Amino acid sequence: MTSSTITFGMPDLAARLDQCSPEELDSLDFGVIGFGADTNVALYNTFESQAAGLSQQRVIGQPLFTNVAPCLNNFMVAQRFEDAQDDGSTLDDTIDYVLTLRMRPVKVALRLLASPAGSHRYVLVQRQPR
Repeated sequence: MTSSTITFGMPDLAARLDQCSPEELDSLDFGVIGFGADTNVALYNTFESQAAGLSQQRVIGQPLFTNVAPCLNNFMVAQRFEDAQDDGSTLDDTIDYVLTLRMRPVKVALRLLASPAGSHRYVLVQRQPR
């Protein structure tokens, strides 16, 4: 599998992302934020870093919903991850969203991915029209 075969809307995407190298994640044309059960960011690809204006060094290891992207700390995003973790269920939802932190409001599509068997949970950010 190459990163060129990975698209924002493809099925079973969390498992595919778990298998990607950092270089493969960096070659994707959408933002990838991978984090653990503690919500600390473990993966932050170049696309998202450049689009958000936050360096990977500044983001890796920081809590996603409080330090990195508090605009995602709500019932639409953070609560869905918490509910999936509490239920031990799989999460794969795509929602229209407006990012507002440190930038002018930007309409995006967010894909929220979590699997009890996965090594990371993901917020994917697609900035171009779907």
